[in-house]
Amino acid sequence: MKKNRILATTAGILAASLLLAGCAGSGGGAPEGSGGAGNPEAIVTTNGTEPENILIPTMTNEVGGGKILDLINATLVYYDVDGAVQNELAESITPNEDASEWTIKIKPGQKFSDDTEIKADNFIKAWNYGANPKNGHLSGYFFEPIEGYSADEGKDVPELSGLQKVDEHTFTVKLKEPTSDFGLRLGYSAFAPLPDVAFDDLEAYGNAPLASGPYMLAKDGWEHNVKVDLVPNPNYEGPRTPKNGGISIVFYATQDAAYNDLLANNLDVLDALPDSAFGTYEDELAGRSVNQPSAVFQSVTIPNIDHFTGEEGKLRRQAISMAINREEVTDVVFSGTRTPASDFTSPVIDGWSDSLPGNEVLKFNPEKAKELWAEADKISPWSGTLEIGYNSDGGHQAWVEAVTNQLSNNLGIEAKGKPYAAFKELRQEVNDRSIKNAFRTGWQADYPGLYNFLAPLYATGAGSNDTDYSNLEFDKLLAEGAKATSVDEANKHFEQAQTILLEDLPSIPLWYSNVVGGWSESVSNVKFGWNSVPVYYEITKN
Repeated sequence: MKKNRILATTAGILAASLLLAGCAGSGGGAPEGSGGAGNPEAIVTTNGTEPENILIPTMTNEVGGGKILDLINATLVYYDVDGAVQNELAESITPNEDASEWTIKIKPGQKFSDDTEIKADNFIKAWNYGANPKNGHLSGYFFEPIEGYSADEGKDVPELSGLQKVDEHTFTVKLKEPTSDFGLRLGYSAFAPLPDVAFDDLEAYGNAPLASGPYMLAKDGWEHNVKVDLVPNPNYEGPRTPKNGGISIVFYATQDAAYNDLLANNLDVLDALPDSAFGTYEDELAGRSVNQPSAVFQSVTIPNIDHFTGEEGKLRRQAISMAINREEVTDVVFSGTRTPASDFTSPVIDGWSDSLPGNEVLKFNPEKAKELWAEADKISPWSGTLEIGYNSDGGHQAWVEAVTNQLSNNLGIEAKGKPYAAFKELRQEVNDRSIKNAFRTGWQADYPGLYNFLAPLYATGAGSNDTDYSNLEFDKLLAEGAKATSVDEANKHFEQAQTILLEDLPSIPLWYSNVVGGWSESVSNVKFGWNSVPVYYEITKN
């Protein structure tokens, strides 16, 4: 499952690549007449989930930890509400002619929350540590374009040869090959700096990290499995200045419980409403809700378990995909707040297409599904129950039950949901490869580009590649797209790469998610960004 600046570029192509297609909009907003400065000391409460890992940027690839990291960390650039790139810690980010080397200048005088200055070394050390295969960080893959990166598991690569310090506030990044959208990626939390003290004891630091962003942890701010309390960081001088007295992120066991608190004005902002409220929330929240497209993709993933390897596995995944009536689920369960998927990305991203060759595998065709399942049975007769794992704290039960009922009816098998109490528990089994059933997966874009939906999830060795999927032709097309000198050229390669995914189905696309959220009577100036996340620093409390 989970963010950039105006770049100093040498070509118009590069500048154009940093803008999101404008269909996401600025979202929510406050009810008419409810604006105003509010109380700058008041704490805003919102929902969240217990982070899977300690709060180290490169160790986090899920939304529970990502939400916190995006608030306490600044990056070189950030993405505004519409997905446009804006400078944050960077003074300038300048590529050479073919975008194979980038010069990054940091604004002098910016500080961590302990008063130490943020310098080039803080980026270089953090990126080197996160990229070192020996450290096994989940987001290490994001440093793959940099010269010297190695994907060899366990190999000790303490320094990336492509990172070179120029002076206290300047460093260069030499890439293995031209990468036109590298600057666009630098707003992702994995690229955040770390203070020197972090490396004294990374475990201790990750439980009580310093801040470079608009917020910092309150004293004893992380109460595990309960909440995280954040307060404004007085040393932050960037553009995301808080207009409130802090953010309290409460970890709810269910979305229904969070929604009930929202209705009672005991919770200020809820970023995902439960499906049980889809038919009533517009009336119940009376103008305090949003339903808008976002860069979020949902799927079902099946690991390499019995009956799901080789040609048999490919046939069964295709059969499952065609046995799912996505239109019915999005209409009945989600009341039109989801859109059936026609690819592996998102309609709000520039370059998206709903007419990729091979995407008929995502269309409901129960007759063909039965044929494919029968072909797979000739290889090895099916036995057992098909289970889809889901986290109960994420509001997934209704759609999982609907989908498993469809699979049972259309394939003539027994299928059912397998609930996990918390997202963290599900992801632990996925990450340690102990999971023995299908499971729900989702992806919230890190930055507004097609590449971000493809490389982290399906490239060989990628940190969020949940099934260790590997296809060398797919990898080659990704690489060709990454080094293209225009967005249109890059997207053509990414389209070709998706045709391979549509055949192999390393995950089974389900639907694109709208952000369907709401807020209480106690807050104003609520906006939801291109990636479905509320713009927390803009929220004011009455």
